[in-house]
Amino acid sequence: MIAFVGSVFSPYYHWSGRTEPENHVAFNVALYGPDGHAWAMTERSRAAVTRSTSHLEIGRSSLSLEGGALRISFDEVFLPWPGQRLWPKRMRGEMVLTPRFLPAHVFRLDEDGRHHWSPIMPSARVEVTGDAFVDGGWSGEGYHDTNWGDRPLEQNFVGWDWARGAAADGGAVLIYDALAVGGGERRLGLRFSHEGDLHEFELPRRQTLPRGFWGVGGGIAAADGSPARFVRRLEDSPFYRRSLVETALDGERILMMHETLDCRRLSMPLVRLMLPFRMPRRG
Repeated sequence: MIAFVGSVFSPYYHWSGRTEPENHVAFNVALYGPDGHAWAMTERSRAAVTRSTSHLEIGRSSLSLEGGALRISFDEVFLPWPGQRLWPKRMRGEMVLTPRFLPAHVFRLDEDGRHHWSPIMPSARVEVTGDAFVDGGWSGEGYHDTNWGDRPLEQNFVGWDWARGAAADGGAVLIYDALAVGGGERRLGLRFSHEGDLHEFELPRRQTLPRGFWGVGGGIAAADGSPARFVRRLEDSPFYRRSLVETALDGERILMMHETLDCRRLSMPLVRLMLPFRMPRRG
């Protein structure tokens, strides 16, 4: 789940000149499981936003900090999906993330300091309930972060690979592997212990992953002699992929949630014209 204020992927925000971020907000929900796939991302205007230092509400969905935990409630209309839904379907649910620690680290992603990332909850316990789930919900491993910036991504980045996985000691391993416009790299390898201590490590060489249906490439750092293994494709679009990948980092093999963003493709006029089919705007 992602809450956007001034959505970096929004064609409407791009076409407006990107001058009013609160007039281009969205609550993205993506659900994956053996019984199917569900996606919702409806963009809304400033009239649908309520926010404070501990609460963000977009339409009928919200995020709230409550006693150290993050409570996420979603009430969204999910788009039709081939083989699963012929018509849009409204689904509701709730997620509570309880962090194992709160490290409070912020990382600059570009040389100019225009883009930042903070893994707020690198490791958390998550409880999920709702009518969108066959058994009413589930519990397991969770994660929460935030990104912010003051320039369009494509002005600073060619693209990036990001990944996060649970470490054997109860902590978490994260990577950010970004290629800047002009050829510079920003490679971050982070290991958080189960107590929240941060160890930064040098990322090994990037191994190429199979291309998706739309031709988006991608890769992930992996130790020499321990090839990465592509496990499952979750999202596959003309500029973005989300997958499960197993790799070897900092002395152990880890199953990671992996994302590839191709900013060059995102900036293509044809791709922007396709996006309203996946992210309609209401209000």
